Amino acid sequence: MARKSKGEDPLKALALVGALGIDVAICTYIGYWLAARYGETPGWIIVGVFAGLAAGIVSVIFIVRKVLEDSNE
Repeated sequence: MARKSKGEDPLKALALVGALGIDVAICTYIGYWLAARYGETPGWIIVGVFAGLAAGIVSVIFIVRKVLEDSNE
């Protein structure tokens, strides 16, 4: 039986996908919560949700870069 390389573990990939989804969801919720708490208008809530979504996407990019760097070593 051949040994799998570091990046071929399906459970690790599944955990990464789950973590990325949770990360985006939490960032989006924090954006909504901050906008609802301090903005108090529907326009600010929409801005907060999109700002949280953008922060989540940026965070996901950094996480994926780090995982890809670690798998290449």
